[in-house]
Amino acid sequence: MSACELCDTPGGELLWQDERCRVIRVGGVEGSAFPGFCRVIWHAHVAEMSDLAVAERRHLLSVVHAVETAVRVVMHPDKINLASLGNLVPHLHWHVIPRWRDDSHFPAPIWAPACRAVPERARPSSAALTAALLRALESAA
Repeated sequence: MSACELCDTPGGELLWQDERCRVIRVGGVEGSAFPGFCRVIWHAHVAEMSDLAVAERRHLLSVVHAVETAVRVVMHPDKINLASLGNLVPHLHWHVIPRWRDDSHFPAPIWAPACRAVPERARPSSAALTAALLRALESAA
């Protein structure tokens, strides 16, 4: 098997993890254009949701839901995009992307060409995202 960046690196700034998956905040250009953008990354190297047992899928989607809830609470976006592509990195992970009607790509996906400049938006603190995520995970339990 060739190297996998999601097996070999955290994949971003670690906000939370358990024995099955981790939540990271995306940095770089994507994180600047879409503050609050997070990924939920399954620890084991599998490519698809169907590679997981039923309880594992439920756990992963519960974490994705908690991240969506936390991002909404902290960032107040107009919309949340959820995506599990894995075309370039075939390691199971979900993108949780806050979107605004005036963001650089709206209404197109963030991977499409930009149609306007990136608006100024405050980047949330790691502490705020983590606290909101912990509250959402607790209420889901």
